[in-house]
This record gives sequence, C-alpha cells and structure tokens, in this order.
Amino acid sequence: MRALAVLLESPRQLALSQLELMAPGEGDVVVATEWSGISTGTERLLWSGRMPDFPGMGYPLVPGYESVGRILSAGPEARHRIGERVFVPGSRGFKAARGLFGGASSHLVVPAAKAIAIPEGLEENAVLLALAATAHHALAGHELPELIIGHGVLGRLLARITLALGGQPVVWDIDERRHAGAQGYDVVAAEADPRRDYRAITDVSGDAAQLDALIARLAPGGELTLAGFYEQPISFAFPPAFMREARLRVAAEWRQADLEAVTALLAQGRLSLGGLITHRQAASEAQSAYRTAFTDPLCLKMVLDWRACA
Repeated sequence: MRALAVLLESPRQLALSQLELMAPGEGDVVVATEWSGISTGTERLLWSGRMPDFPGMGYPLVPGYESVGRILSAGPEARHRIGERVFVPGSRGFKAARGLFGGASSHLVVPAAKAIAIPEGLEENAVLLALAATAHHALAGHELPELIIGHGVLGRLLARITLALGGQPVVWDIDERRHAGAQGYDVVAAEADPRRDYRAITDVSGDAAQLDALIARLAPGGELTLAGFYEQPISFAFPPAFMREARLRVAAEWRQADLEAVTALLAQGRLSLGGLITHRQAASEAQSAYRTAFTDPLCLKMVLDWRACA
C-alpha cells in the first residue's frame, strides 16, 4: 500500500511523495487521513534543520503529529474499530522515510492504541488535541499559571484551560497583532505590565533569551515552567534566581491522561477549540501551506485537508 505524504528530504527541501507503507500487523489499523495540522514550532525546526539532535532524528522524514481521520481497515485484533474517526499523534509506518513524527500523510499505519477515538463533531478542530493536551500537562498537578508568555495557539489553549480550571491568567505577546482573540483574559506587552510577584509563570514562546527577565517577575519561591520547544541551550543568571529561590520546570509533552482530561473539558462545555485554526489548504498545496505557516505571523494554525487524497 502506498500513501501520498509530505516528505522533508533534507533541511528546506520539502516535497509531496508517494511512499510505501509497512504492512499492518494484527493489532494495527490503517487510517485514511482527513486533516493534519502544521506545527510552527517543532516542524519549523525540522524544516530549517535546527532541530536539536535526539534519538530517531534524521532525513528523509515525514513530519506531523496532529492527524485526524477514519479507520479504513484493521488487523484481526482491531477490526471492530473500522469506521471510527480518530486522532493520530504521528506514525512510524513508512518503509523509505523516518516516521519520527509521521502524521502528514494521506494514509497512516499505526498500532490501534495510537488511534484515539474522538467525537464526530470536532472534525478539523481535533488536530488541536495534541497541543491542548500539552497545555494541560504543563499545569496538571501544579499551581495554575498567573502569567503566560506567548499568544500563539499553545498559549491560547493554556489560557483557556487555566480559565476552565478556575484560574485567571495574564498573557504577554510581543506582537500587537496577536493580542486579539483573547477569551476572558488580558493580553498585553511585557512593558505595560508592572507586576513582579507572579507565583507561576509558563513560557510557551520558545525564546530562551528572556529567562532572566521572567525570573525577575517571579514572587519569592515562584515557579517558571518552560512549555515551549527551545533550540538553544537554556541558561540564566544565578543571582536573581537565588534571590527569589526560583523553581524551574520543563513540561513540553503530554500523556494519555492529559488527552482524557482535555476531552472531558470539551464534553462538559468548559473548553472550546474554536477560532484557533486560521488557515486551511488542500494537501496538494503543502509547499505553499508550510511556507505560510512558517512566515505569516497571523497564521495561528494551518491545516492540510487530505480528503481529496484519501
């Protein structure tokens, strides 16, 4: 079986290619992709060649970890799931390309456990489930953030979930054009905020250069959570952190429990994924879509529509 997939052949070399899929095993499912999201953080680093090295990295690779589709066929252990609409956080099912992420493809072969059943009504918004679960993981079991740095999709989801759980965050963003779209919280520039006693700050900007400035905004004993993806080594001046007895935490992934918690908030009507997808293009226009996602600051989330390819 073959699939049409986005292939990063090498840094800055992106193409649509027909790739052979691995044969599904007894516990695998084949998913016909309907939509996939483009990550302006992780995938930009993969595209530019600036992704820090870690196990499984290399080219050629199929990017993407935000795919939604229907189970088209399945091995004998999962045949009862045929027809389900599912969220797939990536795939390793390609013969001639790395599937470190592996979601940007017309068809996906994945273990049934990785194909997560979702409500029909979410449709394309379901591509946001991975980011919503990441936002939930950043705050689960800890004090809710009082200050969030960055008003992209992840920052907005973090703010919405914080509100749903009873918090009231302030959000900073350096680009005034991204101040719009807040739902129940304020978005301001850092210089317009005089406060220096935040007990919990969560940074989703991916900008490691501002750590000293953020630590200076903490209350004594406050916690700074890094929930973005940082391509440069993290460093900070010790004296300001020492004076505040600051705590530093890294939380930039998600677990099944986070996805379940987010799904519950959606079902209860306490969380909305609406208004976060700003751009859509057919998967056949992937090169243009990736260029827009990476260069247009007003593009919060670009979605590829695979339905004509599936």
